[in-house]
Amino acid sequence: MTRRRIVLALVAMVVAALTFVILRATVLAPRFDVPSIAATPVYKDPALLDRAWALPVASTFDRRVASQSNGSVCGPASVANILRSLGASGATQATVLDGSGKCGTGFCVMGLTLDDLAEVAQKKTSKKVTVVRDITIDELRAHLRRSNDPSRRYLINFHRGLLFGKGHGHHSPIAGYLEAEDLTFVLDVNGDFGPWLVSTERLFRAMDTIDSSSGKKRGLLVFE
Repeated sequence: MTRRRIVLALVAMVVAALTFVILRATVLAPRFDVPSIAATPVYKDPALLDRAWALPVASTFDRRVASQSNGSVCGPASVANILRSLGASGATQATVLDGSGKCGTGFCVMGLTLDDLAEVAQKKTSKKVTVVRDITIDELRAHLRRSNDPSRRYLINFHRGLLFGKGHGHHSPIAGYLEAEDLTFVLDVNGDFGPWLVSTERLFRAMDTIDSSSGKKRGLLVFE
């Protein structure tokens, strides 16, 4: 095969992957008969968001969330945002994936599972990265309280469809917890959504689901 044909074949593969990712996130996205959290008064409440950004961990993100470059790389984008909040100013989605052996074209066609992401993240930080799954809502609340501890960082894997009525599995950082209101501050790496607040009950339901790619429950990554 000539060099030109190899290049054309690689371009075709990238285009096909991009097309699949776009279709999967739009036309092929499953729908759910649930009210969208975007309709709740707390979702983007300015006063509550200001309080959330002032939380100890949230403040380390400097009110900046770098969005994922395509719908398949929410996991690496989430890890990059967390690493920057820990002082690695040069961390990007690309540097997170570099040397991981995953998503070589820049597309993680079916996304990364929570275990895949833990493996990728552990190679990029001296923090211990732990997968937490199969927990109760009370155990989730205990973790959310600890998400305000500056020595820790949390990333959550949830099903977007159970929060917004449409979508697939998704990864994003948790930046803190407003305990009095029982609201979690999620830094959504999808630029169309951005940071939002959600009740722990709704978040738990979206997290307490099976990832069909792994056959395991979704859950949390803890950096500590």
